[in-house]
Amino acid sequence: PSFVLGGRAMEIVYDEPSLDRYMAEAIDVSPDHPILIDKFLEDATEVDVDAVSDGQRTIVGGVMEHIEEAGIHSGDSACALPPFSLRPETIAELKRQTYALAEALSVRGLMNIQFAVKDGEIYVLEVNPRASRTVPFVSKATGLNLARVAARVMMGRTLAEQGITAEPVPSYVSVKESVLPFAKFPGVDIVLGPEMRSTGEVMGIDRDFPAAFAKSQAAASSRLPMSGTVFLSVAARDRRAVVPVAAKLAAMGYDLMGTSGTAAVLREQGIVVDVVPKLREGRPNLLDHLANGQIALIINTPSGKGARTDEGRIRAAAVSHGVPCITTINGARAAVAALERLRQGELDVYALQDLLGA
Repeated sequence: PSFVLGGRAMEIVYDEPSLDRYMAEAIDVSPDHPILIDKFLEDATEVDVDAVSDGQRTIVGGVMEHIEEAGIHSGDSACALPPFSLRPETIAELKRQTYALAEALSVRGLMNIQFAVKDGEIYVLEVNPRASRTVPFVSKATGLNLARVAARVMMGRTLAEQGITAEPVPSYVSVKESVLPFAKFPGVDIVLGPEMRSTGEVMGIDRDFPAAFAKSQAAASSRLPMSGTVFLSVAARDRRAVVPVAAKLAAMGYDLMGTSGTAAVLREQGIVVDVVPKLREGRPNLLDHLANGQIALIINTPSGKGARTDEGRIRAAAVSHGVPCITTINGARAAVAALERLRQGELDVYALQDLLGA
């Protein structure tokens, strides 16, 4: 539905039976409102841009690259400022489109745009002529108080009159991570999707993306393990993409376990992995290994939705045993990069005032 907040009752459907089920559920949720059906961009990178315009000039406060792919609600996805993988020409084009949209819409104050980038093409998902949830993060990460600047613009003071002549360009990386309350709701499937589930945010800052991401995970009480066994079970569409992730984990000394389908693909690439039976195939299965404290990290991308599926039970068990569970390939890539960085030595601690030059 297009009239809801926080992605309520939104869902990604991949086949006709899923669409039929969703339509029946959507009618139960809101029988008097229309349903919006839109094309989903698979494997696209989502980008948030926060800007302020006074009608004459527009400045971009921050371009944030989401770590999870498009389709995860922006309130739940981690993001990095500045972007960690976008090409400079793509960032320049995102800014150009932001300036053009601000002018065309006669924006006076804050504006947030959500873009998706896929195969070099830029798609506009949303344009919101208002403050967004990322404004506090951008303000803290750059030292530019966007809310104050925008409020003064709305009272008639131009950006030039406020002494703002250039966009902030931080020399460090800030990562926003969401705080998810799954430990408070036993049995709830923790997979991320279009419905927003987070109840807070934390922030990690460092000189490079892997270190900043590692700090954000620690702040969100999802500290990454430095040793132990990693369990991998990913959807068929993600099996090739998980191979480099598994190879790096093995190279760092982690033991690997996986279900038969994922393990077969990894073994084809020469990666050593123990096969664990699915929950209905025999024991000891993953739930037994979790109960015995033998699993340090889980990488499990969804092929089925809901807490009753095997995957849902696995993810719920991970929460109850306090084991980090990553449900996207991009999240797994970021975690591996952070683990590689953590092996290089202790992370530095910075005062925000020192980084901002205050």
